Amino acid sequence: MAISKEYRRERIKKRIRKVVTGDDSAPRLSIFRSNKEIYAQLIDDSKGHTLASASSSEADIVSQKGTKIEKAALVGKSIAAKAIEKGISVVKFDRNGYLYHGRIKSLAEGAREGGLKF
Repeated sequence: MAISKEYRRERIKKRIRKVVTGDDSAPRLSIFRSNKEIYAQLIDDSKGHTLASASSSEADIVSQKGTKIEKAALVGKSIAAKAIEKGISVVKFDRNGYLYHGRIKSLAEGAREGGLKF
């Protein structure tokens, strides 16, 4: 029997999370991608708190025209701006089991352009 996409992604996700954990000095930048939207969160795993979040469903990003890849870059820049505002410049990137390709890559490059280091 073939392995489903969801099961495969969960296995990859667990393998990544064994290594990548966020703390005060470098929170985890976690990505979630749905068919229509993309979401990013800065998470402090030691306290279990979300420090900042951004998504493509926010009003300033929805108002701009463009493809989903272009909007993902805007989400990356938005989460970077929120992180810099809170004094965070270094993060650990958690691609959440998704391939580093397309919208995930675009969001990561947008976050780097915004000033985050990972």
